[in-house]
Amino acid sequence: MVVFGALSNRLASEMPPVPPAKPEFPKFVDSLWCVYIVSVVAAWNAEFITYPLDLIKTRLQIQGELNKNGEKVPYRGMFQTAVGIGTEEGIHKLWQGVHAAFIRHLIYSGTRIITYKALKENAFKQNAADPYFPLWKSAICGVSAGAFAQYIASPTDLLKVQLQMEGRRRLMGLPPRVHGLWDAFRQVWSKGGVRGLWKGSVPNVQRAALVNLGDLTTYDLAKRFIMRHTSLSDNHFVHVMASCCAGFVAASMGTPADVIKTRVMNQPLDDRGRGLLYSSSIDCLKKTLQTEGAPALYKGFVPIWMRMAPWSLSFWLTYEEVVSLVGAKSW
Repeated sequence: MVVFGALSNRLASEMPPVPPAKPEFPKFVDSLWCVYIVSVVAAWNAEFITYPLDLIKTRLQIQGELNKNGEKVPYRGMFQTAVGIGTEEGIHKLWQGVHAAFIRHLIYSGTRIITYKALKENAFKQNAADPYFPLWKSAICGVSAGAFAQYIASPTDLLKVQLQMEGRRRLMGLPPRVHGLWDAFRQVWSKGGVRGLWKGSVPNVQRAALVNLGDLTTYDLAKRFIMRHTSLSDNHFVHVMASCCAGFVAASMGTPADVIKTRVMNQPLDDRGRGLLYSSSIDCLKKTLQTEGAPALYKGFVPIWMRMAPWSLSFWLTYEEVVSLVGAKSW
Protein backbone atom coordinates (compact mmCIF):
# COMPACT_ATOMS: atom_id res chain seq x y z
CA MET A 1 0.00 0.00 0.00
CA VAL A 2 2.88 2.31 0.89
CA VAL A 3 4.64 1.45 -2.38
CA PHE A 4 1.45 2.13 -4.38
CA GLY A 5 1.00 5.52 -2.67
CA ALA A 6 4.61 6.52 -3.36
CA LEU A 7 4.26 5.49 -7.00
CA SER A 8 1.06 7.52 -7.36
CA ASN A 9 2.72 10.60 -5.89
CA ARG A 10 5.71 10.21 -8.24
CA LEU A 11 3.49 9.89 -11.30
CA ALA A 12 1.48 12.91 -10.21
CA SER A 13 4.64 14.97 -9.78
CA GLU A 14 5.89 14.05 -13.25
CA MET A 15 2.63 14.94 -15.02
CA PRO A 16 2.49 18.44 -16.56
CA PRO A 17 0.33 20.86 -14.62
CA VAL A 18 -3.22 21.16 -15.85
CA PRO A 19 -3.81 24.71 -17.16
CA PRO A 20 -6.63 26.55 -15.45
CA ALA A 21 -9.86 26.49 -17.39
CA LYS A 22 -10.55 29.63 -19.36
CA PRO A 23 -13.51 31.53 -18.02
CA GLU A 24 -16.50 31.13 -20.28
CA PHE A 25 -18.11 34.35 -21.35
CA PRO A 26 -21.86 34.46 -21.03
CA LYS A 27 -23.81 33.92 -24.22
CA PHE A 28 -24.90 37.54 -24.03
CA VAL A 29 -21.65 38.66 -25.72
CA ASP A 30 -22.72 36.97 -28.96
CA SER A 31 -26.32 38.15 -28.77
CA LEU A 32 -27.80 40.92 -30.90
CA TRP A 33 -28.26 43.07 -27.79
CA CYS A 34 -24.53 43.01 -27.10
CA VAL A 35 -23.85 43.83 -30.75
CA TYR A 36 -26.33 46.71 -30.43
CA ILE A 37 -24.59 48.17 -27.36
CA VAL A 38 -21.10 47.82 -28.86
CA SER A 39 -22.30 49.48 -32.08
CA VAL A 40 -23.71 52.47 -30.19
CA VAL A 41 -20.50 52.92 -28.15
CA ALA A 42 -18.39 52.74 -31.32
CA ALA A 43 -20.68 55.22 -33.11
CA TRP A 44 -20.55 57.74 -30.23
CA ASN A 45 -16.76 57.64 -30.26
CA ALA A 46 -16.60 58.10 -34.05
CA GLU A 47 -19.27 60.82 -34.00
CA PHE A 48 -17.54 62.96 -31.39
CA ILE A 49 -14.20 62.77 -33.22
CA THR A 50 -15.59 63.72 -36.64
CA TYR A 51 -18.63 65.86 -35.76
CA PRO A 52 -17.09 69.24 -36.77
CA LEU A 53 -16.76 67.97 -40.35
CA ASP A 54 -20.45 67.03 -40.33
CA LEU A 55 -21.38 70.53 -39.21
CA ILE A 56 -19.19 72.10 -41.92
CA LYS A 57 -20.69 69.76 -44.51
CA THR A 58 -24.22 70.78 -43.52
CA ARG A 59 -23.40 74.49 -43.78
CA LEU A 60 -21.80 73.99 -47.22
CA GLN A 61 -24.82 72.12 -48.56
CA ILE A 62 -27.16 74.99 -47.72
CA GLN A 63 -25.01 77.54 -49.53
CA GLY A 64 -26.21 78.52 -52.98
CA GLU A 65 -29.88 77.66 -52.45
CA LEU A 66 -32.49 80.38 -52.78
CA ASN A 67 -34.03 81.75 -49.61
CA LYS A 68 -37.76 82.48 -49.43
CA ASN A 69 -37.14 86.00 -50.83
CA GLY A 70 -35.51 84.55 -53.94
CA GLU A 71 -31.98 85.65 -52.95
CA LYS A 72 -28.98 83.36 -53.00
CA VAL A 73 -26.99 82.73 -49.84
CA PRO A 74 -23.31 83.73 -50.41
CA TYR A 75 -20.68 81.03 -50.86
CA ARG A 76 -17.86 80.03 -48.55
CA GLY A 77 -15.35 77.26 -49.03
CA MET A 78 -14.76 74.42 -46.60
CA PHE A 79 -11.77 76.05 -44.89
CA GLN A 80 -13.46 79.46 -44.74
CA THR A 81 -16.56 77.88 -43.26
CA ALA A 82 -14.54 76.10 -40.57
CA VAL A 83 -12.57 79.23 -39.67
CA GLY A 84 -15.73 81.34 -39.78
CA ILE A 85 -17.54 79.10 -37.33
CA GLY A 86 -14.58 79.10 -34.97
CA THR A 87 -13.97 82.86 -35.04
CA GLU A 88 -17.52 84.19 -35.42
CA GLU A 89 -19.40 81.71 -33.26
CA GLY A 90 -16.76 80.07 -31.07
CA ILE A 91 -14.77 76.84 -31.28
CA HIS A 92 -17.35 75.02 -29.15
CA LYS A 93 -19.96 75.69 -31.86
CA LEU A 94 -18.18 73.16 -34.06
CA TRP A 95 -19.94 70.60 -31.85
CA GLN A 96 -23.32 72.34 -31.93
CA GLY A 97 -26.05 69.70 -32.05
CA VAL A 98 -23.74 66.81 -31.11
CA HIS A 99 -26.15 65.70 -28.38
CA ALA A 100 -28.83 65.22 -31.06
CA ALA A 101 -26.31 63.18 -33.05
CA PHE A 102 -25.69 60.97 -30.01
CA ILE A 103 -29.42 60.38 -29.64
CA ARG A 104 -29.61 59.57 -33.35
CA HIS A 105 -26.88 56.95 -33.08
CA LEU A 106 -28.54 55.45 -30.04
CA ILE A 107 -31.27 54.43 -32.48
CA TYR A 108 -29.60 54.34 -35.89
CA SER A 109 -26.20 52.71 -35.45
CA GLY A 110 -27.29 49.86 -33.23
CA THR A 111 -30.30 49.11 -35.41
CA ARG A 112 -28.37 49.06 -38.69
CA ILE A 113 -25.71 46.68 -37.39
CA ILE A 114 -28.05 44.15 -35.78
CA THR A 115 -30.38 44.28 -38.80
CA TYR A 116 -27.47 43.58 -41.14
CA LYS A 117 -26.22 40.70 -38.99
CA ALA A 118 -29.71 39.27 -38.51
CA LEU A 119 -30.41 39.30 -42.26
CA LYS A 120 -27.00 37.89 -43.06
CA GLU A 121 -27.06 35.06 -40.52
CA ASN A 122 -30.77 34.23 -40.38
CA ALA A 123 -32.31 35.22 -43.71
CA PHE A 124 -29.36 34.25 -45.93
CA LYS A 125 -27.96 31.56 -43.60
CA GLN A 126 -24.32 32.55 -43.94
CA ASN A 127 -21.99 29.83 -42.69
CA ALA A 128 -19.55 31.27 -40.14
CA ALA A 129 -16.91 28.75 -41.25
CA ASP A 130 -17.09 30.04 -44.84
CA PRO A 131 -15.66 33.57 -45.18
CA TYR A 132 -17.23 34.04 -48.63
CA PHE A 133 -20.51 35.97 -48.78
CA PRO A 134 -21.91 36.89 -52.24
CA LEU A 135 -21.99 40.57 -53.20
CA TRP A 136 -25.68 40.60 -54.08
CA LYS A 137 -26.65 39.16 -50.71
CA SER A 138 -24.42 41.62 -48.87
CA ALA A 139 -25.88 44.48 -50.91
CA ILE A 140 -29.46 43.51 -50.01
CA CYS A 141 -28.50 43.30 -46.34
CA GLY A 142 -26.73 46.69 -46.42
CA VAL A 143 -29.50 48.56 -48.23
CA SER A 144 -32.26 47.04 -46.08
CA ALA A 145 -30.45 47.64 -42.81
CA GLY A 146 -29.61 51.26 -43.68
CA ALA A 147 -33.10 52.13 -44.89
CA PHE A 148 -34.86 50.57 -41.90
CA ALA A 149 -32.53 52.09 -39.30
CA GLN A 150 -32.66 55.54 -40.85
CA TYR A 151 -36.42 55.58 -41.14
CA ILE A 152 -36.96 55.05 -37.43
CA ALA A 153 -34.12 57.49 -36.58
CA SER A 154 -35.19 60.20 -39.06
CA PRO A 155 -36.72 62.57 -36.46
CA THR A 156 -33.39 62.83 -34.63
CA ASP A 157 -31.66 63.71 -37.91
CA LEU A 158 -34.20 66.48 -38.51
CA LEU A 159 -33.55 68.00 -35.08
CA LYS A 160 -29.78 67.74 -35.55
CA VAL A 161 -29.85 69.61 -38.88
CA GLN A 162 -31.95 72.42 -37.40
CA LEU A 163 -29.61 72.80 -34.43
CA GLN A 164 -26.57 72.85 -36.71
CA MET A 165 -27.92 75.82 -38.68
CA GLU A 166 -28.77 78.08 -35.73
CA GLY A 167 -25.38 79.75 -35.43
CA ARG A 168 -25.40 80.71 -39.11
CA ARG A 169 -28.95 82.10 -38.91
CA ARG A 170 -28.02 84.39 -36.04
CA LEU A 171 -24.93 85.69 -37.86
CA MET A 172 -27.17 86.58 -40.83
CA GLY A 173 -29.33 88.68 -38.50
CA LEU A 174 -32.21 86.22 -38.57
CA PRO A 175 -34.15 85.47 -35.39
CA PRO A 176 -33.33 82.14 -33.71
CA ARG A 177 -35.55 79.37 -34.91
CA VAL A 178 -34.97 76.97 -32.02
CA HIS A 179 -33.42 77.30 -28.57
CA GLY A 180 -32.31 73.73 -27.99
CA LEU A 181 -33.15 70.12 -28.68
CA TRP A 182 -36.41 70.05 -26.73
CA ASP A 183 -37.55 73.36 -28.22
CA ALA A 184 -36.80 72.06 -31.73
CA PHE A 185 -38.84 68.93 -31.04
CA ARG A 186 -41.72 70.95 -29.58
CA GLN A 187 -41.87 73.29 -32.58
CA VAL A 188 -41.73 70.51 -35.15
CA TRP A 189 -44.45 68.62 -33.28
CA SER A 190 -46.71 71.69 -32.94
CA LYS A 191 -46.45 72.55 -36.66
CA GLY A 192 -46.50 69.15 -38.27
CA GLY A 193 -47.32 66.53 -35.65
CA VAL A 194 -46.01 63.03 -36.24
CA ARG A 195 -45.67 63.64 -39.99
CA GLY A 196 -43.57 66.73 -39.28
CA LEU A 197 -40.99 64.62 -37.44
CA TRP A 198 -40.47 62.59 -40.60
CA LYS A 199 -40.01 65.61 -42.90
CA GLY A 200 -37.23 64.78 -45.33
CA SER A 201 -37.37 61.10 -44.41
CA VAL A 202 -37.59 59.96 -48.05
CA PRO A 203 -34.22 61.40 -49.16
CA ASN A 204 -32.87 60.54 -45.73
CA VAL A 205 -33.78 56.88 -46.14
CA GLN A 206 -32.45 56.89 -49.70
CA ARG A 207 -29.17 58.34 -48.50
CA ALA A 208 -28.87 55.87 -45.63
CA ALA A 209 -29.57 52.94 -47.96
CA LEU A 210 -26.78 54.08 -50.30
CA VAL A 211 -24.38 54.95 -47.47
CA ASN A 212 -24.84 51.57 -45.82
CA LEU A 213 -24.49 49.86 -49.17
CA GLY A 214 -21.13 51.61 -49.29
CA ASP A 215 -20.19 51.23 -45.63
CA LEU A 216 -21.51 47.91 -44.29
CA THR A 217 -21.31 46.02 -47.57
CA THR A 218 -17.92 47.41 -48.59
CA TYR A 219 -16.37 46.85 -45.16
CA ASP A 220 -17.70 43.32 -44.97
CA LEU A 221 -16.55 42.40 -48.48
CA ALA A 222 -13.22 44.24 -48.30
CA LYS A 223 -12.26 42.63 -45.00
CA ARG A 224 -13.12 39.14 -46.22
CA PHE A 225 -11.44 39.73 -49.59
CA ILE A 226 -8.19 40.88 -47.95
CA MET A 227 -8.13 37.97 -45.52
CA ARG A 228 -9.01 35.45 -48.25
CA HIS A 229 -6.37 36.64 -50.76
CA THR A 230 -3.51 37.47 -48.39
CA SER A 231 -1.83 35.86 -45.42
CA LEU A 232 -3.08 38.62 -43.13
CA SER A 233 -5.13 37.65 -40.10
CA ASP A 234 -8.05 39.50 -38.54
CA ASN A 235 -5.98 42.43 -37.22
CA HIS A 236 -5.99 46.23 -37.02
CA PHE A 237 -4.21 46.65 -40.37
CA VAL A 238 -6.96 44.73 -42.14
CA HIS A 239 -9.59 46.79 -40.29
CA VAL A 240 -7.92 50.04 -41.39
CA MET A 241 -7.76 49.04 -45.06
CA ALA A 242 -11.36 47.79 -45.11
CA SER A 243 -12.73 50.88 -43.33
CA CYS A 244 -10.88 53.25 -45.70
CA CYS A 245 -12.53 51.51 -48.66
CA ALA A 246 -15.90 51.69 -46.91
CA GLY A 247 -15.61 55.42 -46.16
CA PHE A 248 -14.81 56.40 -49.75
CA VAL A 249 -17.55 54.26 -51.32
CA ALA A 250 -20.12 55.45 -48.77
CA ALA A 251 -19.30 59.13 -49.41
CA SER A 252 -19.45 58.69 -53.19
CA MET A 253 -22.83 56.98 -53.12
CA GLY A 254 -24.50 59.03 -50.41
CA THR A 255 -23.58 62.67 -51.12
CA PRO A 256 -26.35 63.58 -53.65
CA ALA A 257 -29.10 62.23 -51.40
CA ASP A 258 -27.43 63.90 -48.43
CA VAL A 259 -27.58 67.31 -50.14
CA ILE A 260 -31.30 66.91 -50.89
CA LYS A 261 -31.99 65.62 -47.39
CA THR A 262 -30.24 68.57 -45.73
CA ARG A 263 -32.06 71.16 -47.82
CA VAL A 264 -35.49 69.62 -47.32
CA MET A 265 -34.95 69.33 -43.57
CA ASN A 266 -33.56 72.85 -43.16
CA GLN A 267 -36.26 74.74 -45.11
CA PRO A 268 -38.71 76.95 -43.18
CA LEU A 269 -42.31 75.79 -42.78
CA ASP A 270 -45.66 77.52 -43.07
CA ASP A 271 -48.37 77.35 -40.41
CA ARG A 272 -49.59 74.01 -41.77
CA GLY A 273 -46.14 72.41 -41.60
CA ARG A 274 -45.51 72.58 -45.37
CA GLY A 275 -42.13 73.57 -46.78
CA LEU A 276 -41.79 77.11 -48.15
CA LEU A 277 -38.96 76.24 -50.55
CA TYR A 278 -39.58 72.66 -51.64
CA SER A 279 -42.74 70.60 -51.81
CA SER A 280 -40.88 67.27 -51.87
CA SER A 281 -37.44 65.75 -52.33
CA ILE A 282 -38.11 65.48 -56.08
CA ASP A 283 -39.00 69.20 -56.19
CA CYS A 284 -35.79 69.98 -54.29
CA LEU A 285 -33.78 67.92 -56.78
CA LYS A 286 -35.37 69.72 -59.75
CA LYS A 287 -34.82 73.20 -58.32
CA THR A 288 -31.24 72.41 -57.31
CA LEU A 289 -30.41 71.17 -60.83
CA GLN A 290 -32.17 74.14 -62.48
CA THR A 291 -30.53 76.86 -60.39
CA GLU A 292 -27.11 75.36 -59.64
CA GLY A 293 -26.55 72.43 -61.98
CA ALA A 294 -25.54 68.81 -61.36
CA PRO A 295 -22.30 69.65 -59.48
CA ALA A 296 -24.46 71.05 -56.66
CA LEU A 297 -25.44 67.48 -55.80
CA TYR A 298 -21.86 66.89 -54.71
CA LYS A 299 -21.58 69.98 -52.55
CA GLY A 300 -19.78 69.11 -49.38
CA PHE A 301 -18.31 65.92 -50.87
CA VAL A 302 -14.80 66.66 -49.60
CA PRO A 303 -15.85 67.17 -45.97
CA ILE A 304 -18.29 64.25 -46.30
CA TRP A 305 -15.45 62.03 -47.49
CA MET A 306 -13.02 63.54 -44.99
CA ARG A 307 -15.57 62.78 -42.30
CA MET A 308 -16.75 59.37 -43.48
CA ALA A 309 -13.22 58.01 -43.89
CA PRO A 310 -12.16 58.77 -40.27
CA TRP A 311 -15.70 58.06 -39.03
CA SER A 312 -15.67 54.63 -40.63
CA LEU A 313 -12.12 54.06 -39.39
CA SER A 314 -12.97 55.16 -35.84
CA PHE A 315 -16.21 53.20 -35.79
CA TRP A 316 -14.85 49.90 -37.08
CA LEU A 317 -11.64 50.01 -35.04
CA THR A 318 -13.62 50.77 -31.88
CA TYR A 319 -16.21 48.13 -32.74
CA GLU A 320 -13.66 45.40 -33.44
CA GLU A 321 -11.62 46.30 -30.34
CA VAL A 322 -14.59 46.27 -27.98
CA VAL A 323 -15.87 43.04 -29.52
CA SER A 324 -12.43 41.49 -28.96
CA LEU A 325 -12.30 42.71 -25.34
CA VAL A 326 -15.67 41.21 -24.43
CA GLY A 327 -14.86 37.96 -26.22
CA ALA A 328 -17.61 38.12 -28.80
CA LYS A 329 -17.41 37.12 -32.46
CA SER A 330 -15.63 39.56 -34.76
CA TRP A 331 -17.47 41.22 -37.64
